[in-house]
Amino acid sequence: MSLFNQYYPANSTVFNDLVRQQVQAALNEDIGTGDLTASLVPAAQDVTATIIARETAVICGIPWVKACFRQVDAGVTIEWKVSEGERVQANQILCEISGTARSLLTAERCALNFLQTLSATATATRQYVDAIAGTQSQILDTRKTIPNLRLAQKYAVTVGGGHNQRLALYDGILIKENHIAAAGAIDKVLAQAFALNSGKSIQIEVENMSQLKEALAAGATSILLDNFSTEQLAEAVRFNLQSGKRAVLEASGGIGLKNVREIALTGVDRISIGAITKHIQATDLSMRIIQTD
Repeated sequence: MSLFNQYYPANSTVFNDLVRQQVQAALNEDIGTGDLTASLVPAAQDVTATIIARETAVICGIPWVKACFRQVDAGVTIEWKVSEGERVQANQILCEISGTARSLLTAERCALNFLQTLSATATATRQYVDAIAGTQSQILDTRKTIPNLRLAQKYAVTVGGGHNQRLALYDGILIKENHIAAAGAIDKVLAQAFALNSGKSIQIEVENMSQLKEALAAGATSILLDNFSTEQLAEAVRFNLQSGKRAVLEASGGIGLKNVREIALTGVDRISIGAITKHIQATDLSMRIIQTD
């Protein structure tokens, strides 16, 4: 089970509250004192609209779309033609939405913003997951997320088949080069981390084989191999195995679709990819009114 799902089980009160709060913030930002343009449409005008995918994608964000329309107008109905996590093709209809024209037009942009952003993360994640299929490695996300959409993007990663790194600073200890520099040494900072008895994961970042050996000697059980070459990763895996495989090894830095499989084949346990949340390009979607009553 992913970290996100541990904290926010699907359809649970805490998950629904998260979606509702994020949607309300987005609607407040967009509507403010009122939708001036929607007021040009007759108040009693009922319509049906469709949301259409304009490119191949993995769809993600259905709970946010539902919340956008229903928080604007509880009378809006949505009939989904696809499921969360389904791969769709260009020009495929995703759903039909019925309600007053004003309600649909007011909620449209926020709904599409969530759907296109989360689908982009799920789609990018699926590409990496597919690229390493058949290896022992897992694809993980990072904290390099869109501000205020951290948890939504972490959810999208799981929909795309990836796994969550710690959700936030409260959810685990990741000792990076600046922490080591400030604390004085690898053994010192690890000793301080162990002494916290936080019950959370403890991972330390290393930049070369010498630091890897120091970390293992200091008792590290999870090590981030930062910007190691493929050859260095393979060496690190061999050394770790010779040491009794005392640590989970994670590769990070300089990783893309062109080299991710080669990296997975070195035997590292995990591969973290910042690009799946920070370098995404929004999925091309549109809403079109198809019927008026």
